[in-house]
Order: sequence, then C-alpha cells, then structure tokens
Amino acid sequence: MNNAMAKRLEDRLIRYARIDTQSDETSETVPTTARQLDLQRVLKGELEEVGAADIQLNAAGFVLATIPATVRRAVPTVALLAHVDTASDFAANDVKPIVHRKYGGQRIVLPENPDVALDPASDLALATRCGDTIITADGTTLLGADDKAGVAAIVTCAELLLADSSIPHGRVRLCFTPDEETGTGISHLTLEELAADVAYTLDGEALGEVTYETFSADRAVIRIHGVAIHPGKAKGRMVNALTLAAKVIGLLPQYTRSPETTAGREGFIHLVHLQGTAAEAELAFILRDFELDGLEAHGEALRATADAIAKLEPRAKVTCTITRQYRNMRYWLENDMRPAKLAMEAVRRAGIVPIEVPVRGGTDGSQLTERGLPTPNLFAGVHNPHGPQEWASVEEMEKAVETCIHLVRLWAEEGPPAPKGH
Repeated sequence: MNNAMAKRLEDRLIRYARIDTQSDETSETVPTTARQLDLQRVLKGELEEVGAADIQLNAAGFVLATIPATVRRAVPTVALLAHVDTASDFAANDVKPIVHRKYGGQRIVLPENPDVALDPASDLALATRCGDTIITADGTTLLGADDKAGVAAIVTCAELLLADSSIPHGRVRLCFTPDEETGTGISHLTLEELAADVAYTLDGEALGEVTYETFSADRAVIRIHGVAIHPGKAKGRMVNALTLAAKVIGLLPQYTRSPETTAGREGFIHLVHLQGTAAEAELAFILRDFELDGLEAHGEALRATADAIAKLEPRAKVTCTITRQYRNMRYWLENDMRPAKLAMEAVRRAGIVPIEVPVRGGTDGSQLTERGLPTPNLFAGVHNPHGPQEWASVEEMEKAVETCIHLVRLWAEEGPPAPKGH
C-alpha cells in the first residue's frame, strides 16, 4: 500500500462525504439541486491546486478539466468520470464519516443507530477486506461513497499524473457530473464538451469490476383520478383513488417479479414512489431488464394492470405513461470491445483479477455509450450504496487509482485514435 496515496484518498472521501450533494428527481432545475455545486466548486479549486488545465465549472453544473499529454504522437483521448450527487433513497445530510482502521473481520455496529450493522457473515465483500481501512457513516445517513469514492480516486489520479511527467499518456479529460442518480444530468453535457475518444466512469463496486453491460431502463407512472366527495355522503358515489392504487399494487405480482425476489440477469418492476389522496393518486415505477424484449414485457404488464383497474372501476380515469431512460451499453460496446479489454488489462497490471459482471443498474456511461462515446464502468471501492450500510475501502480506492494510471498508459500504446463515428 502507498501510504501517502491512501492518506490522500481517505482525506478526500471524508471531506467530500461531509458535503450534502443529494439530487432531486422531482426538480426541474439544472442541476436539480444547488447544493451539488458546493462540491463542484471545491473540486474546481483542487484541480487548480494540482495543476490541471482547461478547468471549468459550466452552467449545467459539470466540472471539466484536462491533463495534458506526455507523449507527442497522436493517441486517443481518455476521459475519466464520476458523479458528485448522492441518492435520494436515504438521508444524505450531516454525514459523519467514521474510519475503521485495520479492520479485523468483526461486525461493525454503527454508533448512532445500533440496529444497523455491517456483518461479514452476510456481506461477503466486507469479509474479504480484513486489514483494510474501512469508512462508514454513523448509521443515520448514507455515506455518499457512491460516487464520492470515484471522485476522490479521479482527483488523486490527476494529482499523480500531473506530478510525474515520465508516465506516458495521451490527453486525459476529467469530468465530474451532477444528477447521475436522477438519470438526467449527463444529457446536459455534449460529446464536444467532453472531447474524448473513449471514457470510463468510476462508479462500480467489487474490486476489479469492469462493467460493459448494464440494465436497460424505463420509467413509468400510473395516474388515477377518482371521484371525491364527503365521506359522509360517499355511498355509491365516491371512487377512492388510493384504494385503486392499492389494487394496482396487488395485481402486479401476477405479472412480474420485484427487486426483492430477483438477482443476476432477472429484470423487475419496482414501485419507487406512491402519493395521493382519495381524489387522485400517482404510482411511480422503474422498469429494468438486460434485454429489450424483457423491458417491453414489463411495460406491457403495467399497461395491462392499468387497463384492468380502469375496467374494474369505469368511473375512474387511469393512465399509464412510460418514458425511456437508458439502454444496455453492451449493445454498442460489443461492436468494439477494446475499451473493455484494455480496462481488464489495466486491472491485471494493478495486480487484481478482473471481474466481468453485468451491473444491475445504470451509469452515466450507459447514455454516453449510446450517444457514440464508448464508456465502460470501473470499480471505485464502494459497497452497499443508497443506504446506511454503505461503506468504502481505502485500499480498493487505491487500486482504482492504479488501474486508471495503467489504463491511460495502455491507451497511449494503442496508436492513433479511431476516426469519429468509428
């Protein structure tokens, strides 16, 4: 372990985690929350301190910067990306990171919520990290290592590359993105702004993980308009939208599985939000599957459910609206596997066995890949994201930095960049 690098990574993750950057999928502003800019301004200052070039914080809330090439020949420009926002699934304000040094394999009880513990008996990744420096929150919030571990790894990688011009690499672009968790942020960044030939997000979990396959995703909303009337005079007249919403939920198990009962390559329909009154109710879902026909089947199941409720109670108005989110990056990366293969070789050069795993989620790379910029995902040392049991390993973050350094060296060995549109 490089003690100096480990200390930088630990300090950065702790500082970043303390800044509330939770995004808001209900907001229509860009970015969805102004608090994300609090960290972006910090990152802009840190990149200035380590000597990066072309640094900007743009109007959409992205921080972009350049590490100049150290080789004179034309080689592909590599971009490294991580997102600054944290998920809205759990509290993310007033985060109090806790450092557990030389982890000994025991259960880690989080002090402000003793009911929450990290148990190596059920958390197999934790069971493999004996001796590591483990960082958690205190049990009342998520940690935010998704994706501030990736942010810390990229800033540290930039610092090391800028301090050592003997490392051969082409031009490296750095990008810290807002609103990844809402799925909306990356749409506000053009490929011309990013200006790269290949890119990598550092937003993965297991040590050595290289992802070139993600879920395909849609969002769905069922809206129910009932008939409101005073409950004292409701007989034969009221149509309770919340009652019908409950019937929607009751019908769904007939059509599909939920996240709680699926794993591997199985897709799902997931109810993420329910709100309303007797007059109106709204159910928001996310639809996920690795294959497009499976995703379409989930959508048809929801439509059929909405139609069934409408027939059950014709006085209600029931609509089902499905909107596209992102698609499995595999559909494009399988046409040219060099970005993934070089990532796996970089992992090997860092002394790790690469893990090829389809991720049951999506990244900014899903949308970038579909738009023409191949963007696999790499591990960042974070585990159990989106909840109070989230933790990160400093040693895994260090390996993520090493992997990135090997990766930009490997691309410098690749020769001229491929023509645009290749």
